[in-house]
Amino acid sequence: MRKKRMLILLIICIPILFFWGITTKWLIDGAKPKANGTYKYVIVLGAKVKKGAIPSKALAFRLDAALTYAKQYPYVYIVVSGGQGFDEDATEASVMKQYLIDRGFPVSQIIVEDKSTSTYENLLNTKKIIGEDLKGLTIVSSDYHLARAKMLAEELQIKCDVVPAKTPKSIEAKVRFRERFALLKSVITGK
Repeated sequence: MRKKRMLILLIICIPILFFWGITTKWLIDGAKPKANGTYKYVIVLGAKVKKGAIPSKALAFRLDAALTYAKQYPYVYIVVSGGQGFDEDATEASVMKQYLIDRGFPVSQIIVEDKSTSTYENLLNTKKIIGEDLKGLTIVSSDYHLARAKMLAEELQIKCDVVPAKTPKSIEAKVRFRERFALLKSVITGK
């Protein structure tokens, strides 16, 4: 009976450990390659907008990372990408655009993509907007989210590098856990 229980435990634990190990590697590898000014276009992936058209802490961290990067590479164009969720009173893109303008980023270097409802759509719609001029993208998102964003960019045949934004501590455990399953879904479906 004891051997049978051990065998069942192994049958259950091995796939879980494999899943955890492989997704941990993907999450770590998501932060590479670091952006170095190669690409003209920087996409900031949308995140929650709070009541009053205020960016969530996660979205503000993404925008701050993009601004820091743009100071180092002032010729880049920033694509703000994100539609409007059912519980948001403005599009993520419009809130991001205003945030950048309020901090002195030139409006002439902001491109708005305000129709997307997923990371896949953020990238697809941006590819359509930029068109033939797109040689690659610098993706700015929360550190945990970059692995999946890169997978989806590859699926859409977009070369990319990344700028990781920190994740708010208050949501870090929850979003990292959830992202492991989103990664698996993207591997299976390509979206």
